[in-house]
Amino acid sequence: MVNLAAAALLLIPALPLMLVIGVIVKLTSRGPMLFVQQRVGLDRRNGPRATAGCKRRYDRGGRPFRMYKFRTMYVNDRPGDQVWAKPDDPRVTPVGRILRKYRLDELPQLLNVLRGDMNLVGPRPEQPKIFARLREHVDRYGERQRVRPGITGWAQINLRYDSSMDDVVAKLALDLQYIQRRSAIEDIKIMVRTLPVMLFRRGAW
Repeated sequence: MVNLAAAALLLIPALPLMLVIGVIVKLTSRGPMLFVQQRVGLDRRNGPRATAGCKRRYDRGGRPFRMYKFRTMYVNDRPGDQVWAKPDDPRVTPVGRILRKYRLDELPQLLNVLRGDMNLVGPRPEQPKIFARLREHVDRYGERQRVRPGITGWAQINLRYDSSMDDVVAKLALDLQYIQRRSAIEDIKIMVRTLPVMLFRRGAW
């Protein structure tokens, strides 16, 4: 309820800013305003409300959902494999670099929160193919899906975007800490600490 209420309140002042950002994205590079990508969400089978006898033809690790972001990269007519973004990534547009530095590209994810796909606070949602690889090579990685993924989180405010396996392992440790001690108070603390991360670009490229 804290996540839903906060997302609804944030969306009201964010709408004018989102409109301006969307127009700038559209005018400065070819392609759509929004970038929509499938991510791995909550795994109800392994969560606190798991259904007994739940069976899947293929275990994706969680319920897939369509995540919304402002487009920060040039349109690629030949999309390749799912990979992490890199510092000074040539795929990122000039406007996209600014949006990423201040995390403004993630504002449309407020709609994902209202849809029930995400929370404001939780582990960062991963792309399905990357998730499948990490689950095979990183012990306990699938346990992140016991809670809904979040726009911000304990790992996100303490560490930068993933760019290596070491980053993944470090973030996983923080995600598991959060899951163990999570509460409404903990979520509020993380939301408050997210503001300086956005304003002073700590942890972002």
